[in-house]
Amino acid sequence: MASKSSTPNKQKFLAVLIDADNAPAAIVEALFEEIAKYGVASVRRIYGDWTKPNLGSWKKVLLDHSIQPIQQFAYTSGKNSTDSALIIDAMDLLYTRRFDGFCLVSSDSDFTRLAARIREEGLMVYGFGEQKTPSPFVSACDKFIYTEILRAAALKQPPEAPSTEKLAAAAAQVEEIDKRAAKPAGKAAINCQQVPVDFIARVLDDLSEEDDWIQLGTLGQNISKLRPAFDPRLYGCRKLSDLIAAEPTRFDLESRGSSATGGLDLYVRLRKPDKPDKPSKTGKR
Repeated sequence: MASKSSTPNKQKFLAVLIDADNAPAAIVEALFEEIAKYGVASVRRIYGDWTKPNLGSWKKVLLDHSIQPIQQFAYTSGKNSTDSALIIDAMDLLYTRRFDGFCLVSSDSDFTRLAARIREEGLMVYGFGEQKTPSPFVSACDKFIYTEILRAAALKQPPEAPSTEKLAAAAAQVEEIDKRAAKPAGKAAINCQQVPVDFIARVLDDLSEEDDWIQLGTLGQNISKLRPAFDPRLYGCRKLSDLIAAEPTRFDLESRGSSATGGLDLYVRLRKPDKPDKPSKTGKR
């Protein structure tokens, strides 16, 4: 059975299950680029009632991204049977033992127990949803990525042959996102919140040993375990190393040669306060 302890160099296979009613089609390209960071999306399924016009935007991108649409009629008005279909398929795929993890794309808290059940089998769960996603579902995932981040990434990538009008519209959208990011806003916006420096410092302090230096990757893994939705991009930084480097009064960051890879590894520690010079025996400094 695939598990979280799989060999690091082993290619990881992921099942991507999308709740079409609770995920925007605008993120699709950025979504699969993000998923590619974690493994191969070997199964790509999307669930919804494809007889309804509200899923028209998804229909346009299914073939381009090799996503298999799963039809699920609404048996009763006001009841969402799509969730049940997705959950049943997820359990069927889980028991094949062919996957290293699942990507659940939805903002619906109904998938909280599914995420927890998959984790109980030792597999990784990557959640993708809007910032309105209830915290129980976020916490049930190993890693949770807000789709507002993916929307922003998509808007900053112009189409292949853009018209002047489309470019102007895209620029206006990006400018609006940047404005919202520059000030605290409601959960629906990407807000460049205040960096949780004290939280990072506590994690780093818990991990530190005698020399205080911790490998940056280890710090990132432990932060994600405690806060699955933590993402440097929420704070205007592309990577964790950028975020740490932006707080020089609290953290030291240095690179060291790696004997294992032949490259460089980054290490971080809490910045120690400068100590005053010791007075000499005569009382003079």
